[in-house]
Amino acid sequence: MFTGSIPALVTPFRNGKFDEVVFRAHVDRMIEGGSSAVVPCGTTGESATMTIEEHNYVMAVCIDQVNGRVPVIAGCGSNDTKVSLLHLQHAAKAGATAGLVVLPYYNKPSQEGLFAHYSYLAENSPIPILIYNVPGRTGSDISVETLARLSRLPAIVGMKDASGHIARVSAQRLACGADFCQLSGNDDMALAFNAMGGVGCISVTANVAPKLSADFQKACAENRYQDALVLQDQLYPLHSALFSDSSPAPVKYALSRLYPEFSSELRLPLVPPTEKSKALVDAALSHARLI
Repeated sequence: MFTGSIPALVTPFRNGKFDEVVFRAHVDRMIEGGSSAVVPCGTTGESATMTIEEHNYVMAVCIDQVNGRVPVIAGCGSNDTKVSLLHLQHAAKAGATAGLVVLPYYNKPSQEGLFAHYSYLAENSPIPILIYNVPGRTGSDISVETLARLSRLPAIVGMKDASGHIARVSAQRLACGADFCQLSGNDDMALAFNAMGGVGCISVTANVAPKLSADFQKACAENRYQDALVLQDQLYPLHSALFSDSSPAPVKYALSRLYPEFSSELRLPLVPPTEKSKALVDAALSHARLI
């Protein structure tokens, strides 16, 4: 259902407010660069610091700007199951293709709790759901066995895997079936992820290098792994630099370097990247021949 390079969109702020004009231009840039879908209101979009009203508005603006050109996978996660369902319902009403639902954070539910959370959403969601597993941020990790149970529910169509365990791609493929959509959540691991059966990446780097990221994913899809390796070498320092400080601080700094109108403003508790992080980003932008 979803393949290729899929930017996890940043949300630009200026003077504490959503910068809609810059965001709309950013969405266009992603599509023009060859992105196959977009994800608004995810972790990279600082959804954790948005009110529900802001969250829904940013989502709707994204869908409006995309205007049917590519699928929109709306960030709909919450540590409250009913709030997550409200996001899914709003996303469907606004015209989203699917919802990306992160494992409930802070609560640290058991495997049965995770199954209950996602099965409730699957039974009630008006749009398909992709599970987002990122243990480093949520404190929870979904097992292959629990994922296999959930994959049998028609509304659960795939996952964004940021577990960092490459071997799981094969384990999950065998457990959930070859048609279960596995998207990498780690840019630096996307080459190996795709070689083991993944079909794309929900990407931070694509915000900064949409065409290179799309070309990389296209090379993988066409089994041109030597070409993909060349692009991996070009992009790898950027993959690393964009996580040299708390994300999305480095990626917002990178965008401000490329586009003067793009503010690097963050919302607390996030703060600007360190000078060391900025230097790494600058060097990586140069290595990728973006500046």
